[in-house]
Amino acid sequence: MLLVVNNLSISFPGQPKPVVNNLSFAINEGDCLGIVGESGSGKSLTAMSLAGLLPPNAMVSGEIIFSKDAKNRNLLTCSQSEIGRLRGAEIAYIFQEPMTALNPSMKCGRQISEMLSLHTTLSSSEIKQKTLSLLTEVQIADPLKVFASYPHQLSGGQRQRVMIAMAISGSPSLLIADEPTTALDVTVQKTVVELINNLRINRNMAVLFITHDLGVIAEVADRVMVMRKGEKVEEGNTADILTHPITEYTKGLMACRPSLLISQKYLPVLNDEGKLILPDELADQKEVAEVPPTILLSIKNLSIRYKLPSKNLFAKKKYFHALSNINLSLYKGETLGLVGESGSGKTTIGRAISMLIEERSGGITYKGREINTLKGSDYKQFRRNVQLIFQDPFSSLNPKHTVENILSEPMLIHKLTSGAQTKKRVLELLNEVNLPEGSERKYPHEFSGGQRQRICIARALAVDPELIICDESVSALDVSVQAGILNLLNRLKAEKGLTYLFISHDLSVVKHMSDRVIVLKDGAIQEEGLSDDVYLHPSSEYTKQLIASIPGIKQPQE
Repeated sequence: MLLVVNNLSISFPGQPKPVVNNLSFAINEGDCLGIVGESGSGKSLTAMSLAGLLPPNAMVSGEIIFSKDAKNRNLLTCSQSEIGRLRGAEIAYIFQEPMTALNPSMKCGRQISEMLSLHTTLSSSEIKQKTLSLLTEVQIADPLKVFASYPHQLSGGQRQRVMIAMAISGSPSLLIADEPTTALDVTVQKTVVELINNLRINRNMAVLFITHDLGVIAEVADRVMVMRKGEKVEEGNTADILTHPITEYTKGLMACRPSLLISQKYLPVLNDEGKLILPDELADQKEVAEVPPTILLSIKNLSIRYKLPSKNLFAKKKYFHALSNINLSLYKGETLGLVGESGSGKTTIGRAISMLIEERSGGITYKGREINTLKGSDYKQFRRNVQLIFQDPFSSLNPKHTVENILSEPMLIHKLTSGAQTKKRVLELLNEVNLPEGSERKYPHEFSGGQRQRICIARALAVDPELIICDESVSALDVSVQAGILNLLNRLKAEKGLTYLFISHDLSVVKHMSDRVIVLKDGAIQEEGLSDDVYLHPSSEYTKQLIASIPGIKQPQE
């Protein structure tokens, strides 16, 4: 065995019990072990302990035996210098968010070269050639361009490939991939998973793959270990676990995923004890709503372009066309899904509707009026009627404000409440989004990701809107937390008669939520129709490609 972990426990001062408790597992050379579980299950802390990346105040017991070149080392008793030599050379790490893991002030080529200079004896010219070779190996189309680019100049998929190139630069025996595909589009996600699989086979490299997505695990792992609250729930062959799970918790994780084959109004969720809760409505098939007669919002020939920078002052101006002649109608009381990869124009449509983008051609009418002509009280009323829920709840909430301040601010701006009425309305909003009493006195950092997203939903509801734009609002959440948020959105829609524009790159989530779906690519509409029809009978090759890229799910045969 390359790696054997025995009775690993990790705890922190002030915590009532260990965050990882008596965990044991093993990985053989060339194998891939997948670790799956919700946030807080201890997945990342377990991986960080293998690479010596735990915080200084972490208290660790047990043993981590790493066997290489006829040497058995207990990584928990190795010196920092010895761990430093192993990290990068024998044990490599790919982090979840490459934009924060990469140095923004350093070109990508230099960052990879730095790894090679630390772990090899190559000359400067050899290091550059090796770096370009690594970029080619991770399937970068233009290695020279990426070599000379900063991280912010690359797409999410390209940045993740740079991270993988850095990780494999020292020819490690064990690659730890911590949620490497979570925020990526399904097509990019598929290529990254295929790349890691190919590298593992070609280099005989063991992989520890951490994710909360069982569909991804099905594509990449030989064996899977399910964790919950720091403990192993079950472990076994991936196919066996996914087809015949033993524990209720694993069955629950699988049931929480939106299905592409079954239409449901509400999803099952896991409670705090890890037990599956089936909504009363689960037995009912989701009724595909007939398109209501009232058009709430209409877009005609919407085009948006951005001027590209040029080093030559007299050069002909070049433009990037974010949207090209978009036409769509949004009916009162429906959920319209926008699906597509990054750069397809989904978010640009949402920003244009909410008047966050002013330079455009074409028309956007709300209740029959062009939004660019709204002035004074009409403009303020439109701002109240159309609200946004952003992808990252942590960055969209003011960290210096309590929840009470966050929720009361929009009500005070629009003069909807005052004094004691405001406090009463805040408590009502928290109750509507199922947050406990006392939450109003806390700050955003004191909540989980799912709870923070509920605060964002409550903020959007505070001004009694008619249209809510949900921009990738569940893409970074665990499947069980995601199911709870989707159920909440559907319940609020039914109770308050809301209209949603639901933006996502996840076709299964869009299909679950939406009455109709529009598929976007490169700023143009590829296909639109009822959600079931678009999935079961896609007309465009691009939609078929998106469906085929969904991990763990195969396109149904007609």
